[in-house]
Amino acid sequence: MAEAPRGKILDTAIANAREALLSHQNADGHWVFELEADATIPAEYVMLQRFFGKRDEAREAAIRRYLRRLQEQEAPTAQGGWPLFHDGALDISCSVKAYFALRLIGDAPDAAHMVRARDAILAKGGAARSNVFTRGTLALFGMVPWRAVPVIPPEIMLLPSWFPFHIGKISYWARTVVVPLTVVNARRPKPLEPIGFDLRELFVQPPEEVREWPGGAHQQEPWATLFRALDWALQRAQRLFPRTHRARAEAACEGFVTERLNGEDGLGAIYPAMANAIWMYHCLGVPDTDPRVVTAWAAIEKLVCERTDGEVYVQPCLSPIWDTALASHALLEVGGEEAASSVKRGLDWLVEREITDVVGDWAWQRPDLAPGGWAFQYANAHYPDVDDTAVVALAMDRYRREHGPIGEQMDASVTRARNWVVGMQSKGGGWGAFDADNNYHYLNNIPFADHGALLDPPTVDVTGRCLAMLAQLEENGTKPAREAVDYVLAEQEADGAWYGRWGVNYVYGTWSALTALNAAGVSHQHPSMRRAVAWLEGRQNADGGWGEDGDTYPGKGGTRPDELSRPGVSTSSQTAWALLALMAAGEVDSAAVARGARWLLEHQNAEGEWDEDDYTGTGFPRVFYLRYHGYRRIFPLWALARLRNLQNGNSRTVSVGL
Repeated sequence: MAEAPRGKILDTAIANAREALLSHQNADGHWVFELEADATIPAEYVMLQRFFGKRDEAREAAIRRYLRRLQEQEAPTAQGGWPLFHDGALDISCSVKAYFALRLIGDAPDAAHMVRARDAILAKGGAARSNVFTRGTLALFGMVPWRAVPVIPPEIMLLPSWFPFHIGKISYWARTVVVPLTVVNARRPKPLEPIGFDLRELFVQPPEEVREWPGGAHQQEPWATLFRALDWALQRAQRLFPRTHRARAEAACEGFVTERLNGEDGLGAIYPAMANAIWMYHCLGVPDTDPRVVTAWAAIEKLVCERTDGEVYVQPCLSPIWDTALASHALLEVGGEEAASSVKRGLDWLVEREITDVVGDWAWQRPDLAPGGWAFQYANAHYPDVDDTAVVALAMDRYRREHGPIGEQMDASVTRARNWVVGMQSKGGGWGAFDADNNYHYLNNIPFADHGALLDPPTVDVTGRCLAMLAQLEENGTKPAREAVDYVLAEQEADGAWYGRWGVNYVYGTWSALTALNAAGVSHQHPSMRRAVAWLEGRQNADGGWGEDGDTYPGKGGTRPDELSRPGVSTSSQTAWALLALMAAGEVDSAAVARGARWLLEHQNAEGEWDEDDYTGTGFPRVFYLRYHGYRRIFPLWALARLRNLQNGNSRTVSVGL
């Protein structure tokens, strides 16, 4: 049996990775890495700018370089279009938006790369097969009729909470995107300046002749037919809504957005919501000089990422809380005075960003719960993240256990975080990311929900972090912890894996579950543990690493893997997750851990980091993926340091929550 690396070779790799991670820490103590999605967001940024007659030729040229480089890089699998993740197949919606952006920037339709993109789009059914949000953007520019876009009228803001559809019954990200969009779709504004072309070349059938626009593969009967009929009726009733009700509804939308505008961090701190806020204010006649509009534009600009190679793209959001918390865990695992000092600076930065003075939308379900969590972004006070909160509390608690007192302020933060997380537990023992009991699954069948991610139900990965927090805080015997263990065990797939909602995919979910079950005191010999170990060992690649791409998410929704689900090319972050999972299950001496650790050592680069083009984070399964540039720097270091600690301690038991 191959022996795991140890001694000098392991120490050197850890030291180099530690120095690399420390070099990225900002002067105030926090870490923030690039957060990259597909071509969609930079393309939408170009569209937003041009809709309002704005043009920065130098920036557009840099975005063009980014989009054209992606097209060329992904040609082997996307065949001239643009995919949702590295080495993925062409995605119609992403490709239509990228093509449209390049036309806006000035690329001629008969240029070779544009011909390749157009041919690829037409081969997949053309732009009429785009998703709802893409068709909405095309409608704004007059490229498709407005009947191509399902109706969600502003009047939804006036519906009572008991009604089958209510804004509080959908997820935070859907809420912040949809509320301003209802005004935009009702007002149907036109670009301030003509763009001088159309996109008829991307349609197999003229768009005005299309009668059936696509829905989501996940949508089920009889709900799908019922909601399509409702949309048909709403399309025809648009002009019949009483003006007084429409005025009240639009005022409610404006009030909702303005209250949550979130300064220069933006509505919901996510790009689509920020852009829709700008369009909404425009539709309502708010002047460009109004502080709300100025602030909304400033929030958009903070997402623009200018690379040293001359490319520019736009991030979907920023991830400083998540990055800082994860980096702290990795460095706590490394140990040593320098790492501890760095972590303390990071935790001091985090403690100042705890949300204690705003009762957010989560209180619609938990009105008696006191606030006490962290957002994902720099600021997003109405929407703290359960996952981030648990991970931050775990880091603070581990620091005080290993390095002594952290002060009254940080102690109080951990207590508030614990109380808020427990209060956010859903029925059945699990946790969602931003809301409790957000389980109105029938709503994913409305025509506007063709992405299948309108809701925020409990998931194993978020639940795993919450359970790990409770376990590390020595609350294994409590009712919330017991119910969480039962939830996690019940969610295991038949093959032994767990579904990963927020990371790709079953490797991520299995890491989240195994670390939590270990922390909760579940025996390494428990049948669920053994099945998960067997699954991980069976999914290890011949080169010793682990990999998985976005196509492992079931095509029709749900969690159960498709029959053709397969391992992907080995990546550093997924290999690290698998190693951390196996070690949590007591497998530190296994051949699989040895081979995985050697893969990480063999693929560490000269800077002490790991190269990773793959997208191992998830926004919406099958729709939107994320490339966390911090993952390749954090998780491999974490896994190698844990291996060293277990070796040095002659232990097979991980004694911390994460």
